[in-house]
Amino acid sequence: MPDSTFPKHLHLLTSAEFDRVFSARCSKSDGCLVVYAAENTLGTPRLGLVVSKKVGNAVVRNRWKRCLREAFRLAQHELPQNLDLVVLPKSRSEPATAKLQASLTHLAAKLGKKLSP
Repeated sequence: MPDSTFPKHLHLLTSAEFDRVFSARCSKSDGCLVVYAAENTLGTPRLGLVVSKKVGNAVVRNRWKRCLREAFRLAQHELPQNLDLVVLPKSRSEPATAKLQASLTHLAAKLGKKLSP
C-alpha cells in the first residue's frame, strides 16, 4: 500500500515557490477550484494553498485548508508526479473532501497533459 502521509517536503512553503507556479501561467478551473501548476524535478507532486477572505471567516478558511490537504493526501498517488500545484477555492459553499479530491485529480490530470504534451 502506498504511503498516504503529507510530510513537509510535499508542501510549497516559500513565496518564491508560489511565484514560480503563478508565473508559469498554467491553470485550470471548475465550479469549486482553481488550480495553477508548474513542473518540478522532484518526482512527487507538491501542494500550496491560497484561501482568501472572500471564501469566508477564519473558521471557514481553515476548514477549506484542512479539506484540501486531506483531498491532496488521499489523491497524491493518482496525480501527475512532476507537478507543483497551487489550489484556490472558488466558492463559498461547504467543502466536501470527496468532491474536492475528484476535482483536484481531474484538474491536475488536465494540467499534467497541458504541461507535458
